[in-house]
Amino acid sequence: MTENGGHIHLILPDATERAACFRVLAEGGGRIVRSFASAAAWFEAGADADCAILLFAWHQPGDLGGAALLDRVGERGDVTIFVAASRLTIEETRLILRGGAHDLLPAPLDPRLVRRAIDGAAEGWCERQMMLARRREAELRLAALTPRERDILEGIASGLGNKAIARRLALSPRTVEVHRANIMRRAGAGSVAELLRLQFTAEMAQRNPLHFGASDGTIAAGGAIGSL
Repeated sequence: MTENGGHIHLILPDATERAACFRVLAEGGGRIVRSFASAAAWFEAGADADCAILLFAWHQPGDLGGAALLDRVGERGDVTIFVAASRLTIEETRLILRGGAHDLLPAPLDPRLVRRAIDGAAEGWCERQMMLARRREAELRLAALTPRERDILEGIASGLGNKAIARRLALSPRTVEVHRANIMRRAGAGSVAELLRLQFTAEMAQRNPLHFGASDGTIAAGGAIGSL
């Protein structure tokens, strides 16, 4: 990705294809690209720990094939996955579409197509990382709130004043005021606007978890994938 981001990994058994894709992706610097001849070699190197974008050939040598590899990394929300294949059965296509792949690329790979696809994914990856960081911060800052304080925060987020919140929760307005001050202090919020931003960001994380793969079972194909 970049010096400050995750790595781009290629798992391509064909040495010529692997070298060509590596060269085009490494052009211009500013990103870390690693290449591997097999899925087994990738796992043996512990490379799955720092991978942000993964491009692998569906047909892998050895016992660890494309299906097993996708099964192990497909549900990770921090990795964008591309699968390269020339001919797939309907069952294989369905497995890839539902398994968390971001896109399918036709094999043999065109390095220029790979560069365009990876560049687009890298941009999206960085945006998602920033959003994830904001969500983690919001959740962490609100984690110290008590259940009663969370009820009052929900009232504030709904636009209710202290008296309305007090009636809803069968509390005195003064008690609501004290809880409200505690909420601001615990969350480290300097204003109600900042507090609401934290609340809405945390709610969005719960309602719409970020996923790098296709969450609806569909993907945008990068090219024709053989005959089904």
